[in-house]
Amino acid sequence: MNKDLLYKELEEWYEVNHRILPWRETDDPYKIWISEIILQQTRVAQGMEYYHRLITRFPDIQSLADAKEDEVLLYWQGLGYYSRARNLHKAAQLMKNHELFKLNNNNINNLRGNQLSAALNGHSSELLNSEQIFSALKSMPGVGDYTAGAIASFAFDLPYPALDGNVYRVLSRLYDCEIAFDTTQGKKHFRQLAEELLDREHPRLFNSAIMELGALHCVPTAPDCPNCPLNTWCKALANNTVELLPVRKPRPKVRDRYLEYTIYITPERTTLIHQRKGNDIWKHLWEFVETTNVNSLKNDNIDNLRGNRTAKQIVRTKVRLELPAALQGDNSTQHYTTVHHSTQPQAINLTHVLSHQKLHARFVIKNVPELPEIPDTLVVSLNDLDNYAFSRLTLNAIEKLLIPHHS
Repeated sequence: MNKDLLYKELEEWYEVNHRILPWRETDDPYKIWISEIILQQTRVAQGMEYYHRLITRFPDIQSLADAKEDEVLLYWQGLGYYSRARNLHKAAQLMKNHELFKLNNNNINNLRGNQLSAALNGHSSELLNSEQIFSALKSMPGVGDYTAGAIASFAFDLPYPALDGNVYRVLSRLYDCEIAFDTTQGKKHFRQLAEELLDREHPRLFNSAIMELGALHCVPTAPDCPNCPLNTWCKALANNTVELLPVRKPRPKVRDRYLEYTIYITPERTTLIHQRKGNDIWKHLWEFVETTNVNSLKNDNIDNLRGNRTAKQIVRTKVRLELPAALQGDNSTQHYTTVHHSTQPQAINLTHVLSHQKLHARFVIKNVPELPEIPDTLVVSLNDLDNYAFSRLTLNAIEKLLIPHHS
C-alpha cells in the first residue's frame, strides 16, 4: 500500500467534499470535547443544535463546572443517553483548572516531539508530552480511547487515531476485515489498523477526512465505490464483500418494560413530579408519579382505566409554557391547551425503544381538587415544567397530552 498516495487521495477528497462544522473551525479543546461527547451517540444534524445550545450557555469549562447538574441536564434534554451530560458536568468540575484546557495549536511550539511546551499546574518549567495529554484526556469521566484520540488530534494535531462508527466501516472494508468491530478483540484489532494507517504528519486532517469519508461516501448501504478515493486499495471492493461489512456482534434480546405514570392536575394547574435516583439511564431526571410497574399492563388498554364510569363534559384550560431564552429559536412563547375530564382521567400509551429495552408506558391525567401527599415529590406549576429536565419518553407524553394551541 502506497500510504503517501492514499493520504493524498483521501485528503484531497476531503478538501473538496467536507461539511462546514463549527467544531472543525476551532482548535479549542473545550469546544472539541463538547462536540465529541454529543456525537458519541448522535447524528450530526441533531447534534448541531445541542452543540450551539451548550456552547452558548456554557462557553468555557469554568461556566460548565459552576453550573448545577439540573441545569446541564435541562440543556441536554431530548438528546438521550443522559450519562453523557452527567459525565460532562463531572469532568468539567475535575478539569476546570487543568492547563490542558488552556492549550491549543497557537500556544504549543512543537507537537511532534516528546517535549510539548506547556505551563502545567502553573509552572512554566514543567513539560507536558503527548502521552500526558492523552492520559489527561482519558482520565475524564465519559472519555475513552476514541474520544481522547479525537480530542488529541483535532485540538492539538497529535498522532492519535479517532475511531468512530464511520471509521470502523471504512477500515473494515479497506482491509476486508470480518472481525466484529464491537468486540474486545475487534476493538484492539481495528485500533492497531488505525494506528498503522494514520498520517502522522497530518493527523488532524487525516482523522477528519476518514471520518467524513465514512459519513458521506462509504455509507452503510449502496456506497459509491466507483468514485471512492480509496477504491484502489479497498480489499472488500476487490473481493465483492462491501455490503457484508462491517461485522457486528449479535445484539442482545431487547426486553419489554411496562410503566404507568399519573399526572395529577389541580384547578390551580399544579402537579407533582419526582426526581429519579439510583444509577439507571434516567438518573436525576424528573418524571411524573410512577403508579405501577407490572407486566399485567401489557394486556391492558386505556379503556380499562375508565371502567364503567361515564365521561362528563371536557373542560379546556389554556396553559402557558415558556422555554428558557437560550432554548428558543426566537422570543416567542408556546401556548398549550390541556384537556381535562372533570371526573375522568385522560390517558395515552407510548412506546419508546432503547438499545436494550422497549418501554411501554401509560400516562394518565387525573384531575383532583388537591394534590395527594406523596413522599419525595415536588409540587410545581404546569407553567414551570420547562424548568425541569425530563426523559424523551416523558417529553413525548407532555407534547401529546398538552396539545399545542395557537391563539
